Amino acid sequence: MEKRIIDISQELFSCSVFPGDQPPVRKTAMSIKSGDVCNLTELSLCAHNGTHVDAPYHFLDDGNTIDRIPLDRFVGKCYVFRHDGYVTANDAKVMLDKCSDTCERLLIGGKCTVTAEAAKVFADAGLKLIGNESQTVGPEDAPKEVHLILLGAGVVLLEGIRLDGIAEGAYFLSAAPLNLGESDGAPCRAYLIEI
Repeated sequence: MEKRIIDISQELFSCSVFPGDQPPVRKTAMSIKSGDVCNLTELSLCAHNGTHVDAPYHFLDDGNTIDRIPLDRFVGKCYVFRHDGYVTANDAKVMLDKCSDTCERLLIGGKCTVTAEAAKVFADAGLKLIGNESQTVGPEDAPKEVHLILLGAGVVLLEGIRLDGIAEGAYFLSAAPLNLGESDGAPCRAYLIEI
């Protein structure tokens, strides 16, 4: 039986954008219809548009840039949860207990905000990655503390994923970012494979 592949990425040019960030722009540089030899697209975008990964350098001046993070952070078993509202320290402990055998990577679907207390629980657990549907894992109006806790512990962040209709449970995740040298983050094409 073939395993289902589930795209959990946003389409880049219609994506959600963090308040204050510029949306991505597509420009047609060459067009066959205009007599050019091929079609060619030019892009202008923020490294954190749409579905993207945060590197520690995003909030830590001496942190690793996206090109220095091992790919195993972004690829491997993960566990999907659903949660609305604030993710508390107790919620984080419940999630970690529920997925103890696949908890290197954790994705949270729903309208949720990871609190600093929950971030500490996740960081102490040694997770490789945390993902969520918002354009930021912490509070939108004050994201720094949660980012510092998680990125400071080496937990990479996968933000802006789409988990509507995805059942809770274990999956295989692939969310490797573009290899943007010296960058604080990068867009990615994230997908799940049913286990």
